[in-house]
Amino acid sequence: MEEIKKEHYDASDIQVLEGLEAVRKRPGMYIGTTSSKGLHHLVWEIVDNAIDEALAGYCDDIEVTINKDNSITVKDDGRGIPTGVHAKTGLSTVETVYTVLHAGGKFGGGGYKVSGGLHGVGASVVNALSSWVEVKVYQNAKVHFIRFEDGGHTVKPLEVIGECDIDRTGTTVTFKPDPEIFKETTVYDYEVLKTRIRELAFLNKGLKIILIDDREEPIKREEFIYEGGIREYVEFLNKNKSPIHEQIIDFNGEENGISLEVAMQYNSGYTPNIYSFTNNINTYEGGTHEDGVKLALTRVINSYARNNNLLKEKDESLSGEDVREGLTMIISCKHPDPQFEGQTKTKLGNAEVRKIASDVVGEGLERFLLENPEEAKIIVEKCMTAARARVAAKKARELTRRKTPLEVASLPGKLADCSSKDASECEIYIVEGDSAGGSAKQGRDSRTQAILPLRGKILNVEKARLDRIFSNAEIRSMITAFGTGIGEEFDISKLRYHKIVIMTDADVDGAHIRILLLTFFFRYFKPLVEGGYIYAAQPPLYKIEYGKTLKYLYSDDELNDYLATIPEGAKTSLQRYKGLGEMDYDQLWETTMNPENRTLLKITIDDAMMADQVLTELMGEEVEPRREFIEQNAKFVQNLDI
Repeated sequence: MEEIKKEHYDASDIQVLEGLEAVRKRPGMYIGTTSSKGLHHLVWEIVDNAIDEALAGYCDDIEVTINKDNSITVKDDGRGIPTGVHAKTGLSTVETVYTVLHAGGKFGGGGYKVSGGLHGVGASVVNALSSWVEVKVYQNAKVHFIRFEDGGHTVKPLEVIGECDIDRTGTTVTFKPDPEIFKETTVYDYEVLKTRIRELAFLNKGLKIILIDDREEPIKREEFIYEGGIREYVEFLNKNKSPIHEQIIDFNGEENGISLEVAMQYNSGYTPNIYSFTNNINTYEGGTHEDGVKLALTRVINSYARNNNLLKEKDESLSGEDVREGLTMIISCKHPDPQFEGQTKTKLGNAEVRKIASDVVGEGLERFLLENPEEAKIIVEKCMTAARARVAAKKARELTRRKTPLEVASLPGKLADCSSKDASECEIYIVEGDSAGGSAKQGRDSRTQAILPLRGKILNVEKARLDRIFSNAEIRSMITAFGTGIGEEFDISKLRYHKIVIMTDADVDGAHIRILLLTFFFRYFKPLVEGGYIYAAQPPLYKIEYGKTLKYLYSDDELNDYLATIPEGAKTSLQRYKGLGEMDYDQLWETTMNPENRTLLKITIDDAMMADQVLTELMGEEVEPRREFIEQNAKFVQNLDI
């Protein structure tokens, strides 16, 4: 990390806004959820404080340890929380930070110019939701210590427990999440922590973050440090793709204390992967920084193509979709006063950022294209190929537009629609094959359940452009049935079914069809996945009759458990369902479609980048990553049907 002269930072920099109240009663207000996601959020609240020290130029190393008892230790070499008495509370500043909500160096003091924490409630909320917390501060050649128990109560005030080297500074925090709050689980997932820590290391060039798992032998330890910052992030995201130019393009600039970094590289794929961040927070919903970058990208590539006579027609131009095809891009904005909007507060709203982003990328990309004519030509040719495909796709797309509900009857997918027009209660079952489709149509509740049978396997959209995708009859049927449109025309308010249920056979072919559909939904209907509208039906694997008892079982484990309850030598009749078509319509209704009895698996995205990487790995053009995945995971497969 760059060495920056230390500035004044003491108790007066910590601003107190209100006391710590009601966090334990309403934890969801502060950490979103008390599920596994909320459990991991506690780690990020403490890590963010260390990252803020790094952003201010005072921290080079952060160490995160999962201890044997699933407590977490976060150690940094920053300045250390100020240890003096706080004028407003009369407590030590360390105790104030950990026991008073909205107490921190992010509210107008001289503590931080840029901060990753959204609300400045991190330390106190972690304390409130933990069984115990211990804090050590290394400062002025002394080791200061304080412990809290039972949701934030101070055991004894801050005290000096020893001495340390005069050069040693920083804070070490250990906390144990309270099982009374986190009833679902208090066990930390190493991979979840690793993914976010790696991301933070990419976003903070030169910062070293170490992750240690002390729970098993041998102890797991990984170190993340990226001197190339987001350039290396783009390289990492494109590792299983096929870049069309070797050089990763990057730009950066600063204006009025707002800095922007962008790195980008095109690959031979068809879907863009653009990820934006503000103060290390992933702005999933985009915002003004992303808008400015996209505007500049479209403007500059069109200008270059025209000036070099690559666009033949005067009125011909490349659209935003064209210039983003196959683009992997990271946008990182550092803002002293970010304003977040959107449903999940992950959309940047600061208007001034749009122009700064547009200027930085506009000037930088224009210079790159002029200085690198060969790579410029490759990029523009890809964009122009995308434009030609878009024109062809437009003709096919016309066939997916529903003008009136009556047009459904002519759909090639043989949609059997439901009679209700209330989307919130309507469901559509995407069913594999006409045989299962027939059973589903007979067995359904025709008021709220629609059935769309598919013939065979749909196109793998990971390997196809929009023109081919729209030419596929099965895909056209789904787009038309859903009613939302697709691409830039997508409008979620027009969605006709609030449950889209994939219902395939419980065999290898069924699993393949399911992943093909999920790939299509993730790439072209991502808001439906993010909104929780996509489900997978869970049909039974077995029907077993014993005496007068008929039972449906959904896994081998369930079968073995049930068989263990039947006396030895008893007469049973066991049927293994190879496909949905083997069930009578009443059996299909009772086991898989009846809302009273069925089990539906909701498809969610916890990590969009990870989902993108897995789909690229499993469904993309490159064979080697797929082979490696199979070699690494084959040992986990049991009772494979081939």
